[in-house]
Amino acid sequence: MWPGTADQPARTGAVAQTTLRLTSVPAATPAGQALYVAGSFNNWEPGAAGYALTRQPTGTYELVLPATVRGPQEFKFTRGSWATGESDAAFQPVTNRRATFGNGPATLTFQVATWQDQRPGGVAAAVPKVHTAAANVRILADSFRLPQLNGRGRRVWLYLPPGYAGSRQQRYPVLYLQDGQNVFDDATSFSGEWGVDETLNQLATQDRHAAGCIVVAVDNGGARRLDEYSPWANAEYKKGGEGDQYTNFLALTLKPYIDAHYRTLPDAAHTAIAGSSMGGSLPCTQASSTQRYSGE
Repeated sequence: MWPGTADQPARTGAVAQTTLRLTSVPAATPAGQALYVAGSFNNWEPGAAGYALTRQPTGTYELVLPATVRGPQEFKFTRGSWATGESDAAFQPVTNRRATFGNGPATLTFQVATWQDQRPGGVAAAVPKVHTAAANVRILADSFRLPQLNGRGRRVWLYLPPGYAGSRQQRYPVLYLQDGQNVFDDATSFSGEWGVDETLNQLATQDRHAAGCIVVAVDNGGARRLDEYSPWANAEYKKGGEGDQYTNFLALTLKPYIDAHYRTLPDAAHTAIAGSSMGGSLPCTQASSTQRYSGE
């Protein structure tokens, strides 16, 4: 991580916005090409509209982030794609930058050492990721339809606890997780899998969670992720507004299917929805709807 330094303006009563400033970029940076910041605050889109830095007469690049961007954040700089993302002096991808944006105005300064696509001899070949999903994880469907969202298709993953096949009378609680790409398999994950399958399998061997549970993980919709995980439309990001429909899919389409085809404990006390980041906020914003559907 390249450290950022903060300059705190002396004025008071200012809008609480953070300015990102690049004081140094590689000499080979193409003239006139836009530079962007991608991070946890914009769904890691490498060329997102509204997140381009503006070149200043001094040669620096600056971007004033929206006032809503606060708290701990992770981010990187790009030239519009991950293939043209920043890298270190050895042309290796840098780790995520981290900064905590406070309640007052601040300017954070950074430097970019190199760009990945300008590596001598061309871009380094990507090392294929290894599939890490446990043997008791499988793809339930490559394109499970979401009728509440115009029939969009989505990959759905299924984890069955150890001993499921041999315990014909045993019924299990069910955990529904969002961002299914990240849950079980490093090869499909954005930045590393969560290890849910390995953790549950280990707990089962230690008799710490002997009964186990079923886990159903739904892939996010890529560019539609923020739309589906937020019930409210955001005018600034031009995202959101489909959270109710997505929750209806979980409660009225996916859950009944799982309950009909697998030995579940279908009541509310044995059903949970969870996730990370926007996928984690969805259960909170939709709690009342979920309770209503489950009869609680």
